[in-house]
Amino acid sequence: MKGWKPSDRGYRLWPGVLLLVAASSASARADEAGLSFWLPGLQGSFAAVPTEPGWSFATVYVHPSAEAGANARFPRGGQVDVGVDGRGNLFAFGPTYTFEQPLWGGQASLSLLAIAGRNYASVDATLTGPGGTVSGSRSEAITGFGDLFPQFTLKWNDGVNNYMTYATGNIPVGSYDPDRLANLGLGHAAVDGGVGYTYLDPGTGREFSIVGGLTYNFENPDTDYKSGIDSHIDWAASQFVSEQVHVGVVGYAFHQLTGDSGEGATLGDFRSRVFGIGPQIGYKFEASDTTDGYVNLKGYYEFGAKNRAEGWNVWLTLAFSPAAKKPD
Repeated sequence: MKGWKPSDRGYRLWPGVLLLVAASSASARADEAGLSFWLPGLQGSFAAVPTEPGWSFATVYVHPSAEAGANARFPRGGQVDVGVDGRGNLFAFGPTYTFEQPLWGGQASLSLLAIAGRNYASVDATLTGPGGTVSGSRSEAITGFGDLFPQFTLKWNDGVNNYMTYATGNIPVGSYDPDRLANLGLGHAAVDGGVGYTYLDPGTGREFSIVGGLTYNFENPDTDYKSGIDSHIDWAASQFVSEQVHVGVVGYAFHQLTGDSGEGATLGDFRSRVFGIGPQIGYKFEASDTTDGYVNLKGYYEFGAKNRAEGWNVWLTLAFSPAAKKPD
């Protein structure tokens, strides 16, 4: 809005708000068992904007729902599932610390996020054994904790232009069983890195963000399955309609660059892709004299899927961070 400055309370946003949930949806996403480390939609508005130094805390609820028809096959632990349906009610939560001292002219942050929640999955049939034995329909649900996700970000500001780079990964400590349909962990480690850009004009209240990255997956030691290299782009655009509220649109593109491999990759290459788009609304509020709060609701409708279940997902974020210093 007109007259805003980077230090205004209505402008400063929140470290860790959009770092979030990376991998634990059981809704047949990509790679082995239809699960990828990167959950599309992870990044969003203001992704590259520097934030106030100090501790912040974010909680994110994600509800994914996706399915694939009876002709779609997904590898899982040496078996092949046919006709997948998955839903989840997942929470990502954890702290972020933003350093006051600049690093290479930018602002550094460290985060550690955990996953908890409930996943449900079902299949029409499972093909097992060298002879292709067919077992009937099956469904499972699990409630518990998922993997851990550390992340490092570095951000720079130059007027209305903001830049960032990040590195994150998966520590596979979550609830996982290769013979189970529903899991809250991946069963293998992964690393992911990328860059981002945010255009934010305080004078007009217009904002556009885009973040792109690559995921390298390590082999799952329980299944001898190594998922390929994944690429992903998340983007968002919004307009402030007041000093506290912004509305806009969000989207993503996910594409697997290299095929799956290893003895457990019985379907061969199995490269996947999917696209998503939907609306968003965000609200900034003053939680106390020293703390700002932020609520964001966004949703995605998926399309163009290949070797991947397709559906929709909803994200609800609640975050608290240090308030911007008031001008003297």
